[in-house]
Amino acid sequence: MAGVLDSVNQRTQLVGQNRLELLLFRLDAGQLYGINVFKVREVLQCPHLTILPKSSPVVRGVASIRGNTLPILDLSLATGRGRQADLKTGFAIIAEYNNKTLGFLVHSVERIVNLNWEDILPPPRGAGPDHYLTAVTHVDGQLVEIIDVEKILAEVAPLSEDVSPSIVKEEDQSKAAQFRVLIVDDSSVARKQIIRCLQNIGLEVVALNDGRQALDYLKGMVEEGRKPSSEFLMLISDIEMPEMDGYTLTTEIRHDPRMQDLHILLHTSLSGVFNQSMVKRVGADDFLAKFQPDGLAERVIERIRGAEGN
Repeated sequence: MAGVLDSVNQRTQLVGQNRLELLLFRLDAGQLYGINVFKVREVLQCPHLTILPKSSPVVRGVASIRGNTLPILDLSLATGRGRQADLKTGFAIIAEYNNKTLGFLVHSVERIVNLNWEDILPPPRGAGPDHYLTAVTHVDGQLVEIIDVEKILAEVAPLSEDVSPSIVKEEDQSKAAQFRVLIVDDSSVARKQIIRCLQNIGLEVVALNDGRQALDYLKGMVEEGRKPSSEFLMLISDIEMPEMDGYTLTTEIRHDPRMQDLHILLHTSLSGVFNQSMVKRVGADDFLAKFQPDGLAERVIERIRGAEGN
């Protein structure tokens, strides 16, 4: 276990190009799962938990870790399986999602693997609408499932998708009707959150599931003689996505003179370990940690007002 912890500490500082490193774990003795190392702060033997009255059953309790009180979520229970029975033998993966630090209770933690995003695939079509997967891959011949943590968090502690009335002026809504925004995110929950936020402003939204799909869509536009920056106010892209991540998508767009002036906002739950220099390195225009409806609305309204000024 000490080796895994050392690897987490070292590798959370790495930034790859269309690659990721997964920390592999199990919720029981069977299926293998993975979480992006960029989101992991540390891995601990399950600490002492204090029960929170009236909390979600998924929250097994709170733990005091390095001076902070963190909720510990039972991933097995959250994804429709049984509760982790023996807390003493379990582990807590301490991670940061959407500007919040929390722990995920798991059965066991195994190792870290280095993969290319091209090897990360969307969930099988037959998985149905109620699954908790955002992607799948294979490691040494074994299927690895990547859980849609944003869906779990939305169920345990729903976030407001509404924009504060003070943010959007009537004139902004009036102008917004003439613009479209392209959004790219592999999480169905995240897509719905963003769409709701943008529709509150009055924008038309085109939503795609991953970077490869978005790049193919944009290339199709330019091959038809259409200019993406003329048809879209901006692109709002997640970073972690199957087949092609947001960094690589941005790089590909910037390297194509037919679409390189498209405004790109990287919008991701990688808040705690995101290296701001990557925005400049890949040529993105801005970065925003998920999910802040007012912050997202402010970025978009600023673009609307800027476009009106041109």
